[in-house]
Amino acid sequence: MSQTISHAPLRGRKPATAKTFPLSLAMLIALIAGLGFSLSLAPYYLYPIAIISPMVLYALLIGTDSAKRAFWIGEAYGFGTWAVGAFWLYTSIHEYGAVPSWAAYILIGLMALIMGLFHAVMSWAFVRFTARQPLAFAGFWVVQEWAKTWLLTGFPWLFVGYAFTEVTWLNGLAPITGVFGLSFLAVLFGAATIELFRHKGSYMLISGVLTAIAAMTSLANITWTTPTGKSTSVSLVQGNIPQDLKWLAEYQMQTLGIYAELSQSEWGRDIVIWPEAAIPLLQDDAWPFIAQVANHAYESNSAWVTGVPYREIHQDGAGVDLYNSVMAFDDTQAGVYKKQRLVPFGEYIPFGGVLDILPNLAGMQTVQGFSRGSDTQSPLIANGEQMGLAICYEVAYPDTTRRNAIGTDFLLTVSNDAWFGTSAGPMQHLQMVQMRSLETGRYFVRATNNGVTAIINDKGQVISSLPQFERAVLRGDVPSMTGKTPYMALGAYPILFLSALLIILSAIAKHYSKPAHRR
Repeated sequence: MSQTISHAPLRGRKPATAKTFPLSLAMLIALIAGLGFSLSLAPYYLYPIAIISPMVLYALLIGTDSAKRAFWIGEAYGFGTWAVGAFWLYTSIHEYGAVPSWAAYILIGLMALIMGLFHAVMSWAFVRFTARQPLAFAGFWVVQEWAKTWLLTGFPWLFVGYAFTEVTWLNGLAPITGVFGLSFLAVLFGAATIELFRHKGSYMLISGVLTAIAAMTSLANITWTTPTGKSTSVSLVQGNIPQDLKWLAEYQMQTLGIYAELSQSEWGRDIVIWPEAAIPLLQDDAWPFIAQVANHAYESNSAWVTGVPYREIHQDGAGVDLYNSVMAFDDTQAGVYKKQRLVPFGEYIPFGGVLDILPNLAGMQTVQGFSRGSDTQSPLIANGEQMGLAICYEVAYPDTTRRNAIGTDFLLTVSNDAWFGTSAGPMQHLQMVQMRSLETGRYFVRATNNGVTAIINDKGQVISSLPQFERAVLRGDVPSMTGKTPYMALGAYPILFLSALLIILSAIAKHYSKPAHRR
């Protein structure tokens, strides 16, 4: 007796995919992928995770038709990324901000939720508007990283491309596309791997070709900038001043004495460099000390560069601006660079207000927040060398550093990472300086209060450094470079254009696809 098998119950059934996961499980998987991402960055350097982590998010997103669901999956991923990747903020909030542990955890959580919105919106838009292809996913990833460099003043941290700073067979791409090009390639490779398992090998072929091009670019050893033949001897003074003492009025003279003593044996070298806010007084209040040291440098044929808060009185005398600044003194002039990118709630309150950024400074209980320096400042000149400047956090902004590097011999960044203790923050910060060296093809000198003080060459390699949390001086010779990398000339515009084009093409493909093939 024959038996008839009905296929009616199977009508409308779809293959098992991530869509069949309960939303809670999909969010948990995304959270775990985000939590693990920071292991790809300094100080762990497990760079394959920078491919695997976004790959997991892609796998979750292609299995869902719901843009709303995609939003929450992206938010879970972003929350995990920032909760671990930027947990170094806990040290400054709790230990130096006198915020109770429980409140510090809440603040870190709120920060992670807010920053997670970048991945959430990206995921929503990817599912809502595109045909969900690896090329569009990589394009969206670049756009959301770029948005972090300017939206609400920006927080440009935890980019995928930074994981490949030490991967020499790939980092030849950085002078051409900047960090965003490395992010694009890594995310595309991971997403294309998923498609390979889904029997869509064409995406893997595209990814493989792009990776091969990047590798060949590195192997070809293209040099976009060249040495001028001149070298500058530098001494980087690491004072290791405890953060809880740095701004106390009773410790100010001791701080100045520490830097003066450490520099005593360095006069006679081309440039002696002190870190960010090494002088814990406004420049006009500290002028007798500044003049004495500058005169000592002049008599020794040295230039002296130091971080110092700078007060500028308005011409009409009706107001005052404060700047986080670097001043340079040599036998011909005194120059000043004013920080362009300020830390929200650390150096100023967004949308106006007054902030206690420097307790007891100049005898005041509260002081005005820092003002923002101009975008068109000239390089600082020290002993005839033109230096592109970046103060602390602003070295994380690729475009700011790119613009400041134009027409310079080498780059200088000063910082005070004592706020972040023994966390991963200072090492992540150093890794970004290495990427800026790769992007600009210039040596980068980094002077810090307590580490990591280092000299980075034009290939992004740390050639010498001081141990953290030690009072010492780093000496080295820095070659001057000339020329422009493609990234210096064009910035991120080419990779952004490519990303936008891929997103648009994917959106068109979705719009004109046959209804039967729509996911």
